[in-house]
Amino acid sequence: MGASATQLREALRISNTDIGLLVAVTAIVAAIASVPFGMLTDRLRRTRILSFAIVLWGVAMVASATAGSFNSLLLYRVFLGAVTAAAGPAVASLVGDYFPSAERGRIYSFILSGELLGAGIGFVITGDVASLSWRAAFVVLALPAFGLAWLVHRLPEPARGGASELLPGATHIVDTRDVTSQARPASPEDDTVEDTTLKETDAQRVAADHGVTPDETLVLHRDARRMGLLSAVRYVLRVRTNVILIVSSAFGYYFLAGVQTFGVEFVKDQYRIGQALANLLLLAIGGGALLGILTGGRVGDFLLRRRYLNGRILVAGVAALATVVLFIPALITRSSFTALPYFIGAAFFLSAQNPPIDAARLDIMPPLLWGRAEGVRTFLRTAAQALAPLIFGAVSDLLGGGRMGLQYTFIFMLLPLCASGVVLLRGLRTYPRDVATAAASASAEP
Repeated sequence: MGASATQLREALRISNTDIGLLVAVTAIVAAIASVPFGMLTDRLRRTRILSFAIVLWGVAMVASATAGSFNSLLLYRVFLGAVTAAAGPAVASLVGDYFPSAERGRIYSFILSGELLGAGIGFVITGDVASLSWRAAFVVLALPAFGLAWLVHRLPEPARGGASELLPGATHIVDTRDVTSQARPASPEDDTVEDTTLKETDAQRVAADHGVTPDETLVLHRDARRMGLLSAVRYVLRVRTNVILIVSSAFGYYFLAGVQTFGVEFVKDQYRIGQALANLLLLAIGGGALLGILTGGRVGDFLLRRRYLNGRILVAGVAALATVVLFIPALITRSSFTALPYFIGAAFFLSAQNPPIDAARLDIMPPLLWGRAEGVRTFLRTAAQALAPLIFGAVSDLLGGGRMGLQYTFIFMLLPLCASGVVLLRGLRTYPRDVATAAASASAEP
């Protein structure tokens, strides 16, 4: 939408406020729909849900290209947001079952890198194609979705609970179950997966070796798939580390959304440079972010393999605080040359938090609740992202607008980012027990 904004304004005779509404409504609808999609993820075949959602996403993009008015385009964006919500819960649950616990941080690094690169490539392609036709830009982005949906549909559906994994070098799912209960794989005709084999994760084994005891008030003694939506939401929000990770993630994505919205404008005004050079600076910063994503997950996994149970939480907390420290001199200086290494470092640490946080969430939640837990987190995170541009803009106007207004706004918004790091470090005390509780819940499943 951002890359096609000029062409959309001219073709549909709409304003910047209308463009903002088109962007915001997609995020808001996706946030609302993520929770029910989380429930479906925990009960139905995830590969089928994901492939079907990808097809509908492509259909919604093609339909958007045919819009003849703002109202019709808005309607298609509502539908687009609804189907987009399926991705988060389905991917989180599949990662937990496809890959061993000790390498989930690295896997999430690849996934988040794909999101970053996909967004960048999509923006470039859309900008170039939109200069000829904004309708063609929507269609060009939609076409790969149908091939991707076919590939996802052909993926094997893993047994829930980590009983089957895609091990390195394997061309198919390998049975790695270490308990005696049997899992019935889903047949192509059956959308439900009733049976499961729950496999202890590496983090849970380390917690057991360290003698960490579970919180008996949170140990589940019933089939989590039978829990209603409200009871499941209440449960995932009672897990203290999960709340900590949700709050921290929301703060991080909130700040990132503000940077994405006002970053180019701030860079141009603060450092007195043109649009082309500002884009080059942001490209370098994006490179730092990509490197941070690829590094953060691996470091968290490395610490876990070295039997440091809190490794993933520690990496995320230190990275959040380092982000704040590096952003301050970058925001104060008026020299782009001086600011660049600070911005690259800040982007590195800002992005390095996410893979270990995503991996840690799977360790503290019973496997049969992975989809709903991710749905709740996606709802809160997306809500923070949707509000960020509005709040950043309103605060900058309140502080006088222009360069100084944006500068003070970015400095002020470092406070929630700092709070994110502090909150994460508090998770060092709650994470081990929540890991042990998730293990006890898994072993207590009927």
